[in-house]
Order: sequence, then structure tokens, then C-alpha cells
Amino acid sequence: MAMLDSTIVNVALPRIGAELDADVAGLQWILDGYLLSLASLILVAGSLGDRYGRRRVFTFGVVWFGAASLLCGLAPSTELLVLARVLQGVGGALLTPGSLAIIQSAFVRDDRARAIGAWSGLAGVATAVGPLVGGLLVQLWSWRLAFLVNLPVAVLCVWLARRCVPESRDEQLTGRPNVTESVVGALGLAGLTGALVEAPARGADPLVVTAGLVGVAGLVAFVLLQRRGRDPLVPPRLFTDRTFVLANALTFLVYAALGGVMVLMVLQLQVSLGYSPTAAGLASLPITATMLALSARSGRLAQRIGPKLQLVVGPLLVAAGMLLLRRAEPGAGYLDGVLPGVLVFGLGLAAVVAPVTATVLAAAPDRYAGVASGVNNAVARTGSLVAVAVLPAVAGLTGAKYADPAALTDGWQTALLVCAAAAAIGGLLALGTDNDVLRPTKPGRDCHSCGVDAPPARTRA
Repeated sequence: MAMLDSTIVNVALPRIGAELDADVAGLQWILDGYLLSLASLILVAGSLGDRYGRRRVFTFGVVWFGAASLLCGLAPSTELLVLARVLQGVGGALLTPGSLAIIQSAFVRDDRARAIGAWSGLAGVATAVGPLVGGLLVQLWSWRLAFLVNLPVAVLCVWLARRCVPESRDEQLTGRPNVTESVVGALGLAGLTGALVEAPARGADPLVVTAGLVGVAGLVAFVLLQRRGRDPLVPPRLFTDRTFVLANALTFLVYAALGGVMVLMVLQLQVSLGYSPTAAGLASLPITATMLALSARSGRLAQRIGPKLQLVVGPLLVAAGMLLLRRAEPGAGYLDGVLPGVLVFGLGLAAVVAPVTATVLAAAPDRYAGVASGVNNAVARTGSLVAVAVLPAVAGLTGAKYADPAALTDGWQTALLVCAAAAAIGGLLALGTDNDVLRPTKPGRDCHSCGVDAPPARTRA
């Protein structure tokens, strides 16, 4: 539900902009309001799950997300829609790391890569299928249905979680979570994002400069608090592992590229190529099919041969797919202008998404499952956040230029070059990761987990 909502709104942006009279900055905030609160709070949310129960926090997040989705669907103006999207991101922050931490704690180590592969595959499919679902819902009634569709899904999720998911927590954690650090980090991200979004239209006015300074100061303070605090939100020891650091850097770059391309592609197809919302969503269906077919297999392959090959080749394929998508310009047909790019793009995502998620979690101690998941999800959402904030300005898309086919096509071409470079750099960084990080443990070191209200029992050789 959270992954789907990160892209389902993209295809509705032209209709939202027309109905609510929003400019480029308004559309950016509709996307970044969600990503900002999601990225800012996902770390403390992962810590809350470790401390108070992963299923409990996950379920609360689903309820919150559903309620905020209702507010989004009823919003009468751009400003209220942005506010509702911020609230929706809070729910997403509570449920996203919890879902992955539940898997990490419920499965023994030898089975985790396959389970995470299935999780990553479905998450990737949800992200990729968002434009299709959004297009169908927009044409069925209104862009508002893209948010209201979350309500029955939320009810189903709560019922399934309470019926099927075992509770787990880190029994070594005591005391209260450090909310101050989370607030400082959130202020840092909010200030920096605000400056990046508003600078193209406002220039270096006092508001933009102040927001930028607050953002930089907040992020610096957050890092210092993590290094010097007695009970840090993000334990610094996680970043002493080279593989953990490099895998998260790869995540940031690939998700930045993915977020930037998925936002602009649905605009390019509708505005410049004349696609309907549903047709624009269908255009990315090969990405969905590829990830659904291959992501779980990709996780198993990484378990067997090590993840490095896929972590290098996957982002390079993503970059190649983006370069092929430069052919999607006015006058191009789907078969020659769009399909080759989305196929290669989908192959790259299928190759990298499951292995990089499994690598990040395997590089962290088991007791930090929620925090490690939170870090990786925060890094991914921050990558998308930065791309949405920066890419339109880099591509020359400001004001109402997104509605001009010629201007949008020029921006599309530039944005694809930037995103391809980011993905390729991510693949090169993966050369420094440990290829043995997913190596199975010896038989007998872990017992099989069962559906009891406690963490899996462990025996140590």
C-alpha cells in the first residue's frame, strides 16, 4: 500500500494540477510532502518497532495511513492535499520498516534472502504498477480515487496482521526512544527540501536561504547526536561495516534515479505523446511483469552466488534502460520508443532490488533489524525525495512548463541523462561490497521459526 502510493499519484498529477490549479512547485510538494515525512520519521519508526513490538507499530501505521488517505481523497485545495500527504507519509513511515523487520525476525537466516526477495519483488511491483492503477482510477472517476482505494486495503492489512503475523521486539532495548534526534533529522530534511523545491521560482530570497541553512544545520546536528549520544536512534556501529554503507549508497542513487524517471515518464507520455492516463500506466506494465517474474529468483540467486554481480549489473541495466527511454519523444511509437527502455529498466530493477535489500539487512546484526530496515528505507525515500525536488529544476522545468510538450521533452531528455549517470555510479560502488554477506549459516545454528508471540528461538554453536 505504501509503495503503491509512492507512484500511483504520479499519473494523476496532470489532473490534480488542472483541477486544483497547481504549478510545478505545487506538484512537487504533493509528491515531496509524502516522501519528506516518510523519510524523516522512518528511522524512529523502525526503532519503535524494535522497542514496542513490530506487529503493533506496523498495524498502527496501517490504520494511520488509511485515515490520511481519506483526507487526501477529500482535499479541496493544493495546500490541504499537501498537508494530508504529509500525514500519509507518517503512516507510511510506521508501517514500511515494520513489514521488513517482521520478515527479518520471523525467518531463520538461511531462508531470509528468499523471503526478502519475495518482499522486494512485491514492493517493486507495487511501485511499478502504480501508474497503471492510477491511470485506471483517474479515468474511472477522479484522481481522488487514487487515494480512496487505500481504505479497503488498510482494513484487509490490519485483519491479516492480527491473524497471521507473530509479534517480535528487541528485548535488550529499555527506556524511551530518542524523539529529539528524529525531530532534528526531520527539520534538516524539511529545510533542505523546501529550499531545493522553492529556489527555482523564488531565487535566493530570505525564505529559501533560511530554509537551506536550517536544513544543513539540522542534518549536521543529527549526525553529531548519533555519534555522541548514549542511546542513538541510528547506532554508529552500523556504519562501520563497509558493505552496509556501500549498499545504502547504491540504494540512494538507484531510488533517486527511479523516482525521478517514474515522475517524469507519466508526464512525458501524457503531455508530449498524447497518451491517456490509463495508456500511460499501461506503458510501464513490462516493468511490473519483469519484477514479478524475476525478483524472487534474483533473491535466491544472490543467496547462492553472492550479491555483488547483481548489485553491479542491475544498476548498469537501469542506466541503459533510461538511455533507451530518451527515444520516447513526440512522434515515437510505443514499440520502438518506449518498450525497449522499460524492458531493460525492469530487468535492472529485478536484478538489484532484492539483493540490495537482503545485503543491507545481512550486514547488520539481527537485533538491529528494525533500525537497519529503517535506515535502508529512509535512504531510498530520501533518494526519491531529492530527485523530485532537484530534477525538475536541473531539467529546466519550472512554473507551468510541464504542460508544454516541447519544453517537457527537452527536460525529459536531460533528466534521463542525469538519472542514468546516478544509477551507473551506484553500480560501480557495489564493486566494494562483500560477496559473502549472504552466505548461509551452518546447519543447526538456527531453529525454524513458528507463529508464536515472541522472536524466533536461537541456539548458538
